[in-house]
Amino acid sequence: MIGAPQYLLTLYIAEREDDEESPISPGYVADALDRSPPAATERLQNLDAKGLVDYEPYEGATLTAEGRDAAADLYDTYQILSRFCRDVLGVNDHEGEAMQLVGNVSPTVAERLSATLLRGDGDRDGARQAAGSESTSSPDNPAS
Repeated sequence: MIGAPQYLLTLYIAEREDDEESPISPGYVADALDRSPPAATERLQNLDAKGLVDYEPYEGATLTAEGRDAAADLYDTYQILSRFCRDVLGVNDHEGEAMQLVGNVSPTVAERLSATLLRGDGDRDGARQAAGSESTSSPDNPAS
């Protein structure tokens, strides 16, 4: 589901890629999120009403300080989810999947995913080996 987090993240990524702080057009946002330009415009207007973006008709949107802070947090989660989808799940469109999930994952889950990836448990073989070694050393399943 595409919602406010995806719009904020799309603006954040676009602003990071653009050297200037020029407004990001609703058409760009619509294309990035596979939405219609009117739907993108409506969502950007809603985010403007919440103080997360500054939206100017026919110009586009820029993140406010509050919106940028929220988007930076979302970006961190997005990076973690993207890596998880790529390295652990083997998803080809890992960035697209991460974009879909980004607003639905709590900071706690994102932190634990990150810790798992940093430990190296993120690769499938390593995770299987870790799971296998845990099961052989448990009291209920003595090692042979």
